[in-house]
Amino acid sequence: MKENVLDVLMYLFENFMNSESGPEADQDSLRQELEDAGFHRGEIHKAFSWLEGLAEQQSEQPQGVACGAAALRVFTDQEVKKLDLECRGFLLFLEQVGVLDGCMRELVIDRVMALDSDEIDIDQFKWIVLMVLFNQPGQEAAVAWMEDLMFEGPGGSLH
Repeated sequence: MKENVLDVLMYLFENFMNSESGPEADQDSLRQELEDAGFHRGEIHKAFSWLEGLAEQQSEQPQGVACGAAALRVFTDQEVKKLDLECRGFLLFLEQVGVLDGCMRELVIDRVMALDSDEIDIDQFKWIVLMVLFNQPGQEAAVAWMEDLMFEGPGGSLH
């Protein structure tokens, strides 16, 4: 089985984030369940590190980012290599419709860059956005909107 950190994260999200046990379930039992599902320990460890990085940044505001203000975002060469034009366009769309503000945009970009994948496709990118939103307090409407977008196709209303 060829998997990566994003596969482990998606498995965790699909199987545990909306369950009764939630993300606070015992890490040892989660690790064992992931191993039983066929994921390698190295990828499991990286996935937990990724989630810890997300949790650490939950309360931090990125330096130099005005959360509510519209601003031009210039991507670095490394970001352009990892996020293709479709992903960058989708990120802009999410800001324009009010799903993300400047701080959330930076958090999404940070979590994308924290993955060891060379490139992220649009479907993977949507999962990352959904996971970031899910882990932020007060983002229930945005999470529901993203889930509708991902699982039911275009349409739906943010409010």
